[in-house]
Amino acid sequence: MASRSASRTIARVAASAARSSLATRTMGAAPRFAARASAVSSFQQTRGLKTLNFGGSQEKVYERSDWPKQKFLDYFKNDTIAVLGYGPQGHGQGLNLRDNGLNVIVGVRKDGRSWKKAVAEGWVPGKNLFTIEEAADKGSIVLNLLSDAAQRDLWPTVKPFITPGKTLYFSHGFAITYKEQTHVEAPAGVDVVLCAPKGSGTTLRTLFLEGKGLNSSIAVFQDVSGKAHERVQALGVAIGSGYLYETTFAKEVYSDLFGERGVLMGAINGLFRAQYDVLRAQGHSPSEAFNETVEEATQSLYPLIGAKGMDWMYANCSVTAQRGALDWHQKFYDASLPVFKDLYESVKNGTESQRALDKNSQADYRESLEVELEEIRQSEIWRAGETVRSLRPENNKD
Repeated sequence: MASRSASRTIARVAASAARSSLATRTMGAAPRFAARASAVSSFQQTRGLKTLNFGGSQEKVYERSDWPKQKFLDYFKNDTIAVLGYGPQGHGQGLNLRDNGLNVIVGVRKDGRSWKKAVAEGWVPGKNLFTIEEAADKGSIVLNLLSDAAQRDLWPTVKPFITPGKTLYFSHGFAITYKEQTHVEAPAGVDVVLCAPKGSGTTLRTLFLEGKGLNSSIAVFQDVSGKAHERVQALGVAIGSGYLYETTFAKEVYSDLFGERGVLMGAINGLFRAQYDVLRAQGHSPSEAFNETVEEATQSLYPLIGAKGMDWMYANCSVTAQRGALDWHQKFYDASLPVFKDLYESVKNGTESQRALDKNSQADYRESLEVELEEIRQSEIWRAGETVRSLRPENNKD
């Protein structure tokens, strides 16, 4: 095993991180729409803005301390926030906004699966649960959290309700960036903003309940009111983000699609499979192959990377492990770099977005997806993993 004293290391890092501060502050604030000036005059106040050094580049970030709860409650006190869709993001953001005390409604297809799920989680038809059209009409801020394919298909239904003076919010730059494929264009007279949590809506909700938060990127595509930037900052904090950093709609979707197909999901699955298969071919048992491929990575080493970086993980491993990793990482870099370059171009030129739209639009998509997931689920590596996970002490408390 490569790591030493991982739990003590992570605890020390967490304590150190809590004490650290590298911020330089600037100040500024302004009212919202002129028509709402009286409603927001109470918080014409200074707010924090931090500029931090990210690997040699200065970037602005916004934190929860910039928008404490009472401040965003006052800010949105005259707004109705309409969440369209109740998938992972709609579910997570909608519940977090509701728990934060904001006036939130949900819009989904009546009596569909999402409608029934929303009812089970406390949304009341006619009170804060409506059809998509009704919610889009009632909302002064409309969070379009439908799936990418549904945003394309339902835009003719939603668009008439996105009237001047409203704010249209996305959590993905997909629809606006690939407008030739989605036919979604920013309506005139409307602020168009983005807040994209860096993780699933399910994780956003879980961390919120634990008092934590995912990092999110924010962007403004269209600022009619002159207040779109501050509004998306407030929304980002209200949905449960830990901190916010700036991007653009295009950069958000390019990096998102690239990352999901790369190290976040696609590439890591491929690497896990390849290493496991080589170990099995060389006579190693399924339990050994899984432990040396997945379990040690996720339970021991990746937490060290998350705590304080790659060098910290290397420093807390044996000399033999350090030497091997340092000697071999360049070979993996050289082998994978051309694949990543091809992948980014496929994202940028619209190939990946079109494939996603085409696949997600198929009538039997959910059924065919389940077939693909079942193939993964029944592969030896993940069946072995199920047994390994069952043996973790926290799963054996009898």
